[in-house]
Amino acid sequence: MFKFGEVPSFGPPIPARVITLLGGEREYYLKGRRSENQGLGIAAFAYYRRVVENKKDKILDEIIRVAERIGASEDILSELDSAKKETQFSKAVAVIKHGIPQDLLINGHNPLTLLHSALSEGLHAQTDEQCLELATSIRVLLSELVDRVAYALKEEAELNAAVSRLLKSSATK
Repeated sequence: MFKFGEVPSFGPPIPARVITLLGGEREYYLKGRRSENQGLGIAAFAYYRRVVENKKDKILDEIIRVAERIGASEDILSELDSAKKETQFSKAVAVIKHGIPQDLLINGHNPLTLLHSALSEGLHAQTDEQCLELATSIRVLLSELVDRVAYALKEEAELNAAVSRLLKSSATK
């Protein structure tokens, strides 16, 4: 027996790309989402913070993939690789100065810096309402970053396929 609104859970569906990125942290993300929907700001913030910090390497892997696809310089790739070697999210963000490809910037800002600033606000210094606002911002920002990564990779793949088809077409003539 279920209450209405319990299954499926309330709110818009979670994009499949986000679920794929999360892997083993999926359950914590879903708990954060449920907490957010129920207005439990501190809980939502704590779950999202855990997800972002635990998925730091995966997030950086995706950013590195985009950087490699667009032909980023060795300096940028080196900076991203150094950030991945850091164990703490805050130190990884500090290492990245210029390493984010332009396609991934959100309103001209580095999404990792935005995530870090939201996460560093601290759970203990905020009210439940403030934590709820931050949690919502973290979720939205993470989803947008995942969408931008997917779009950048798809756009490059489509472009390469189009060039390949045109080269084949002109070679047969």
